[in-house]
Amino acid sequence: MYQPKPLNWKVFLTIPAVFVLLFVSNSASAVNATPSASPSASPSVGVSPSASPSPSNSPNPSPSASPQPLPTTPSIPGRGLDLSTPSSVTLLVNKQTPLTIIDWLDNPADRATWLRNIPGGRMHKAAAPNFIKLAKAMKAAGAGTLLVNSSFRAYSTQVFIHRNQVARLGLVAGEALAARPGYSEHQTGLAVDVSAAGQGCVIQTCFANTKAGKWLAANAWQYGFIIRYPKGQTDYTGYQFEPWHLRYVGVPIAAEMKNLRVAVYERYLRLPAAPTY
Repeated sequence: MYQPKPLNWKVFLTIPAVFVLLFVSNSASAVNATPSASPSASPSVGVSPSASPSPSNSPNPSPSASPQPLPTTPSIPGRGLDLSTPSSVTLLVNKQTPLTIIDWLDNPADRATWLRNIPGGRMHKAAAPNFIKLAKAMKAAGAGTLLVNSSFRAYSTQVFIHRNQVARLGLVAGEALAARPGYSEHQTGLAVDVSAAGQGCVIQTCFANTKAGKWLAANAWQYGFIIRYPKGQTDYTGYQFEPWHLRYVGVPIAAEMKNLRVAVYERYLRLPAAPTY
């Protein structure tokens, strides 16, 4: 009787194993041959590659590009100046800020102490010598002979001028030209109304177009004076354009206003407009 040979189990198990190894090897090759769908270097989570431009496209600003602080402290209204003492050259007087002592220079003793003579009037002792220098410089420059039309005014004089202008022009127009008594810079001795000999336009806006008016607008700051009521600023100052009205604030402030291109004193002081009483 035929006896079958027993199976060689080692050979039998080896054959399937070879097929398994071949299958795995081919599968791995197929996987490695497939291009990756993701970039090899992925950006950090939450950061778009375009969110970080290269330094050449976004240069860092130079430290010098930052605004430089003003020489005085701009955060303090009034810049820390004395705006209320009647004798202060930085005194503020406008339609919202009357003199604290409206007749302080009506006392003869105070007038003798604080006022000095100028050709054609009197001014605060700090303003008078600088006004005289201003007049001499203007004449030397060939811009004309400076004349004083009004300088220091007593309270009673301001009463008369205000009443006259209101009667002549009406309340609104009159008070755009003449301050109420107690609200006039002329009562401080720091203000002066001027004209020039032979040039006309006396106490008129056309004074700005005269040789003297142009010279004053360009040079008065060197002697501590500003054109107190500039053109186009009535809504801020409450007064019409007065190219003839000079106000002494001192050379440092007048020079700084010039450098900062700030024409209105209230703006320089960083204070609100004062167009009405």
